[in-house]
Amino acid sequence: MDEEPFTGSRRYLKTREKPWAQSLAKTVCKLGVTPDFISVLSVIFSIIGGACLMTASFACCRISSSLLWFGAALCIQLRLICNLLDGMVAIEGGKKTAVGALYNEVPDRIADAFFFIAAGYCNDWVLKFLDIPLGWVVAILSILTAYIRVLGGTLIGTQSFMGPMAKQHRMALLTLACLGSIAELWIRQDGKAEEVMRYTLTVIVVGALFTCWRRLALISQQLNEKHIPVK
Repeated sequence: MDEEPFTGSRRYLKTREKPWAQSLAKTVCKLGVTPDFISVLSVIFSIIGGACLMTASFACCRISSSLLWFGAALCIQLRLICNLLDGMVAIEGGKKTAVGALYNEVPDRIADAFFFIAAGYCNDWVLKFLDIPLGWVVAILSILTAYIRVLGGTLIGTQSFMGPMAKQHRMALLTLACLGSIAELWIRQDGKAEEVMRYTLTVIVVGALFTCWRRLALISQQLNEKHIPVK
């Protein structure tokens, strides 16, 4: 179904090849920062970003709200930079640890949950679509996509990072939603921002469901190919 760079033991990221990323990774290595610490730092950024999301609608003025929305978008990108650097420091920097695989996965799932649940509470009430609490649904589906990926690695030996709603795609959409909410905040006369985030979370739900199906279909196909009798 999908070929490289969507399958393998490590997520393919073009950003790793960028000079700024390589330079930053080398600097972090020289400072003696461990990849496990960087992974934990991504959770801290998600907590700060989640706090920005949940308080943006309660700020005293539109300028304060805009700063909180921007702060959430910034924290999302800082989380992604942490996700980029921990792998580069561990692999390219030669600082892998015995528990590195745990730090590579668990903080990611926590960060996903913090961001999306907080996004669902970004207004005076839980953002819903057809009475479904979107933030919680997206959080569950983001964890499910990762679970299916890791399950594929266990059963097949390689993991599928295919989308359309892999981690980097979800985070990109959430970043755009935060920035779009700033525009909505200033356009609406009531000074509220909720529709951009509501529709963004709805798109992520649909995309994540499709991603889960695609990854499961790939695992099923590979398992069937693995068990074809040899004549």
